[in-house]
Amino acid sequence: MTEHTEMQAEEGAADPANHAVLAAPQTGGELTELHPNHVKILRIQAFLVAAPFVLGSLVLEMAQLVPPGVFVVPVLLAALFLIIRVPLRRHHARGYAMSDDRLRVVRGLLFRSDTVVPFGRVQHIDVNQGPLERYYDLATLTLHTAGSHNASVHLPGILNQDALAMREVIRSHIKRETV
Repeated sequence: MTEHTEMQAEEGAADPANHAVLAAPQTGGELTELHPNHVKILRIQAFLVAAPFVLGSLVLEMAQLVPPGVFVVPVLLAALFLIIRVPLRRHHARGYAMSDDRLRVVRGLLFRSDTVVPFGRVQHIDVNQGPLERYYDLATLTLHTAGSHNASVHLPGILNQDALAMREVIRSHIKRETV
């Protein structure tokens, strides 16, 4: 398994105008974007993270421990940024490419990770769905390989039927190599 990580400016990594960053892979091939419903799941998760902070700031506001608006306004603005913009940037910073003998997964905003998994190294494959993924008919494909460093590669945000089809293609390739 090969992994290449490099720092890039946050703006260039996820800006749609600079989408060529994802399309210029080091191993060749055009990347496939994740399903658009993946953004919805990321936004729900961001809301669940931001909600306690917003509620805490509202409690401080109602207790009048700080001047009105000093604490709640910045917290609300940060929560809105966290819920609206960050999931979209994270979604656009991910992609994958599947060839005849390997799967390539690219992710990351600040720290880019470009992982190539040859099918011959795969030991087993999981297709996982949490409650939100089930609701949006998405799944996470997980490839487990030999070794301890990055022994599993996760590919979230793909349609469930696509994940199942990818699993079968990889399994058939593994069966051909073991025979």
